[in-house]
Amino acid sequence: MGEPTFRVVISGASSGLGLALARHYLRMGATVAAFARRAPLLQALAAEFPDQVHCYSLDVRDAAAVQQAARDFILRRGVPDIVIANAGVSVGTLTEYAEDIDAFEQVMDINVLGIVKTFQPFLAVMRENGRGTLVGIASVAGFRGLPGAGAYSASKAAAITYLESLRVELHGSGVKVVTLCPGYIRTDMTAVNPYPMPFILEAEEAARRMARVVERQQSYAVIPWQMGLVGGMLKLLPRWLYDRLFAHAPHKPRNLL
Repeated sequence: MGEPTFRVVISGASSGLGLALARHYLRMGATVAAFARRAPLLQALAAEFPDQVHCYSLDVRDAAAVQQAARDFILRRGVPDIVIANAGVSVGTLTEYAEDIDAFEQVMDINVLGIVKTFQPFLAVMRENGRGTLVGIASVAGFRGLPGAGAYSASKAAAITYLESLRVELHGSGVKVVTLCPGYIRTDMTAVNPYPMPFILEAEEAARRMARVVERQQSYAVIPWQMGLVGGMLKLLPRWLYDRLFAHAPHKPRNLL
């Protein structure tokens, strides 16, 4: 890549899709700022790619911690070329249980506000430079409300809409916004799902496809494309038919965060 190398910031980089994305860019020669809560896993990534990884053990719900990490990375390596807001959680929730209220709050805070808090400290300087790409990881689960996944579906629907608003705000600034809506990816998050997961991708393959979309600066993509067809058909179903078809669909297990 020459000097200076390109720079990528990834939240939720310690496992699953985030780790696969980090490894993908590191193999390309990038310098990566890895955000995640689990410091030992970040250190393992840094040991795997010496001198390429800057580890920041933080929670994306903590705006001050993210801002401090952003300042440190910019000071050390410069303004990032790509910022990927990947950190997210998925958990089954049911409104009837009072104890699930906290899970609803945490899912919304991490999956929606976590994107905002990840982007915010980088945006002004990226706009000033007139370049850079902000990538938000949403989900096909945001296309329709899935039973037993009210918090997750709502958070991903909100993420899709937020990213669209941001894309319009930044139109013409040189800063691009990419919305990625993955289907099923084989990770610890999906391992507990008690239902079929069509077109499931390995995390490494999903990361490769996503990076290709980001490189093209495509504003929106569903990965894999087959899930885009499924999601499109679901969005076209009239409410009465959708309700009848999904009323008894299997639920993701409740697992309080």
